[in-house]
Amino acid sequence: MTFAQTHTSIPEEARKRGLLAVVIERGLVGARTAASAIKRAAHAVQGVVTPLGWSVIAAAIVALGVGYGWGLLEIIAIGWGLVVLVSVAALWLIGRGAGEIRLLVPTPRVVVGEPALARLVAANPGRRGFAGVQIELPVGARVFERVLPRLARGSAFDEQFTIPTDRRGIVSIGPARTVRADPIGLMRREIVWSETAELRVHPRTVSISALSTGFIRDLEGFPTRDLTSSDIAFHALREYVPGDDRRYIHWRSSAKTGTFMVRQFEETRRSRLMILLDLEPGAYLDDAEFELAVGAAASVGARAIRDARSVSFVVSGPRSASGSRFGGPMRELPTVSRDRLVDALCVIEREPRAALLPDVARSAVETVHGISLVFLVTGTARGIAPLRSAASRVPAGVEVLAVQCSPEGEATARTVAGLTVFDIGYLEDLRAMLSRSASVA
Repeated sequence: MTFAQTHTSIPEEARKRGLLAVVIERGLVGARTAASAIKRAAHAVQGVVTPLGWSVIAAAIVALGVGYGWGLLEIIAIGWGLVVLVSVAALWLIGRGAGEIRLLVPTPRVVVGEPALARLVAANPGRRGFAGVQIELPVGARVFERVLPRLARGSAFDEQFTIPTDRRGIVSIGPARTVRADPIGLMRREIVWSETAELRVHPRTVSISALSTGFIRDLEGFPTRDLTSSDIAFHALREYVPGDDRRYIHWRSSAKTGTFMVRQFEETRRSRLMILLDLEPGAYLDDAEFELAVGAAASVGARAIRDARSVSFVVSGPRSASGSRFGGPMRELPTVSRDRLVDALCVIEREPRAALLPDVARSAVETVHGISLVFLVTGTARGIAPLRSAASRVPAGVEVLAVQCSPEGEATARTVAGLTVFDIGYLEDLRAMLSRSASVA
């Protein structure tokens, strides 16, 4: 072989190898595409064929195998009859319909016990539309079923469904779907027409009077309309009266008027409110106590937000995995608005491993600074000792009010070792007691 022949054969071999690599690569891509298509088809078939349908398909395969294997014409006829039955059931599912279905939830938020409705609107803008199709609408743990009547062109079907609101929480509604199924039940095809909507069921609250208690004079606080002779928020000048502090005489104005003039200030106050809701299961005798406690805490928080007071809403957190009682035993809920707060309270539940109330109070006062008033909201199963222990974790000078909830119990107000305790049986009891304490103050 000459040098020229050798030089010519090398590029030829490289070209053949390149073509082979391209063919192999395209074959692999085609195989992957086919496998993906088969997988999708299998998934679609699996979602359409019912258990009865799979049994009929298996019976058809067995009948045809046995019939052709043993030459039994009757068995062969049965096998092909089952094949025809499955084919007709599959043809029954063809088509989507020219109509449209909408799910409407007019009110996304309600209070527990209030009526709430969801609407299903089916329309037929075309010539075909729906005819005898079954509509299913999941609402929470229930599924509402309706058979859609035949809709003429341009007509609509509008029906309302009642949403249960007897329990605080978030109720999932939808998606609305239509179901096509053959009369025997071999095939079932679901078509989803809407997204899943959510209805937030808020805890019941009551409107309480303005929280006038819990204000502490503080130079770093906010100015109020109350005037004082010593502070940092300057208001005006007035004539000197006996007893005024001479340090606040404004000498330049006194020289101009010929009368002693003193500075007058607006009193600055600090009024950060903290609400602590106990989530420990052992603190409550039953669910009714816990629901009353959630409503009481929500009422106080909503009023504080309405009054534009600085507020922190704290709930019990879990104990640390290591067994230490102080491993982050608290968490805060959003208080930027009333809706954000009660939205968060929709899903609050008792924590099986919740930290004890005194540990939560200790962690809260170490995390939240500038507190002037603390509400401790809990049940009656623990008695007064945990409340006193939690109040002892609060810094001196901070007022503490404890609220113990016992549904339909007697409303009382008492003071135990300097701790004010409200026992309430209804949310209205809390409103009355806070109003009475405000009038006394």
